[in-house]
Amino acid sequence: MAVAAGVDFGTQSVRVSIVDSVKGRLGSGVADYQVKRSRSDPDYAVQAHEDHMKALTVALGKALAASGAAPGDIVSLAVDTTGSTVVPVDGKLEPLDDYYLWCDHRSKKEAALITEKAHQEGLEAINWYGGTYSSEWGFAKVLHWLRNNPEKRGRMATAVEHCDMATAVLCGIDDPAELPRGVCSMGHKWMWNADLGGLPPAEFLDRLDPLMQGIRDKLSGRYAPSDQVAGKLCDEWAEKLGLNPGIPVPIGAIDAHWDAIGAGIRVGDIVNVVGTSTCIMAIVKEGGMIPGVCGVVKGSIHPGYYGIEAGLAAVGDIFEAIARRAGSSPAELASRTGNFRAGQTGLLRVTWDNGDRNVLVNPDLGGITLGWNLTHQPEDEFFAAIEGTALHSRIIIERMVEYGVPVSRVINGGGIPQKNEVLNQVYANVFNKPVLVPTREVTSLGSAIFAFLAAGVFDSIESAQEALCPGFRIVEPVPEAAAVYDRVYELYKKVYFSFGDPDADTSGLSGVLPELRRIAEGNV
Repeated sequence: MAVAAGVDFGTQSVRVSIVDSVKGRLGSGVADYQVKRSRSDPDYAVQAHEDHMKALTVALGKALAASGAAPGDIVSLAVDTTGSTVVPVDGKLEPLDDYYLWCDHRSKKEAALITEKAHQEGLEAINWYGGTYSSEWGFAKVLHWLRNNPEKRGRMATAVEHCDMATAVLCGIDDPAELPRGVCSMGHKWMWNADLGGLPPAEFLDRLDPLMQGIRDKLSGRYAPSDQVAGKLCDEWAEKLGLNPGIPVPIGAIDAHWDAIGAGIRVGDIVNVVGTSTCIMAIVKEGGMIPGVCGVVKGSIHPGYYGIEAGLAAVGDIFEAIARRAGSSPAELASRTGNFRAGQTGLLRVTWDNGDRNVLVNPDLGGITLGWNLTHQPEDEFFAAIEGTALHSRIIIERMVEYGVPVSRVINGGGIPQKNEVLNQVYANVFNKPVLVPTREVTSLGSAIFAFLAAGVFDSIESAQEALCPGFRIVEPVPEAAAVYDRVYELYKKVYFSFGDPDADTSGLSGVLPELRRIAEGNV
């Protein structure tokens, strides 16, 4: 029996779980931090490194108190974070600015440039990232920062993903050459590919912009999957956290990827980590390129497999925005939709409120709601938004299946499925598949699993999952609702690709609104 700490930095808070290798989760603690936004620029979203680390100390203290475990019992801790969340740092790994949060889309022009040049020069790596580089990813964010911070850029030694930065700080690492860099974050967000020689060639990066000269060399470090140890907890942070110095800290990763591990992912599973956004993940033994899917990376989710990640750029954020505009809350609006039937609102909600992550990879798109009438209420839009996120997820899952990804189970992980049963039922109906919902919250459980691996408590991810992952409750599709959603899905696809793909055939859009009305009226 051993005890580990799993740390999960989300978009708005950090959760720490204290987990016993036999008894499971003993207790957890949460601490919030600010997302700095700008009303004048909806693409702006940043966070402060100091806020993250202060919140970690608070959350760990709460977790220890809730668990009843003694600080000296902790044999390891592991950290996952959002990504690509990037900070420029100096030669001592001191931040030069706030983090560009994953949902900061100011680097749209830089991402478009990278995509254009990659295809012009035949860069093979771009094909492993759906064919389009995203403004949510590292190189685009770095180039944007360099272009917009002339007074600071001369001091930039490197740029670091949040998961790697937090791990380095905890281990007392302050040399960029010794920086532990996870293949999870670097593979999915920076075009790192072991089979292609790591990062894209220096010549390609240097030609993007004079400011990118030498950037490949600046991204040096120890690249490794998460079953490798990054270092040991240093004296300074052991004292701040109240833990024993010298306990192992593994290579970090993206939060949703480790949430998939905590949800018990196996080959044949799709795991939807539904939260502020949604990550849709799978693992396969042999990986191939999937157009419009933002990454197929060897060793990313599970070190022994190729990890596949796609997703939606906003989900919980959309629910929160609808509720805020209505002077309500997501929980209240959800409570009013429990008896809604499939398609009853007559609304079709395309959930591009934060752009499209997959399969179009276009941050310039905006949310669309079709079918409004004078009697619609906020709960109607809320229900349509749930339907819209499910329909969008179906587009992504079908793209994965089209390119050979096996799907035998769909698991709804993340925080929202734990408290929104309407969403789980809609997803089951839209997919026309049973949806498995973990019987307990799994956020930060994946972190604890990798902490146990670093300490040698378990000899494999599978054995740790067998011991620690909760079971599932199963939400079955309702056949009548599934049949309605098959009709709605055809309309959704038509709108999705007509508005999102400039080369799409837009004929037939005139039939969308009348068909939505027929569905709402219950006409076959």
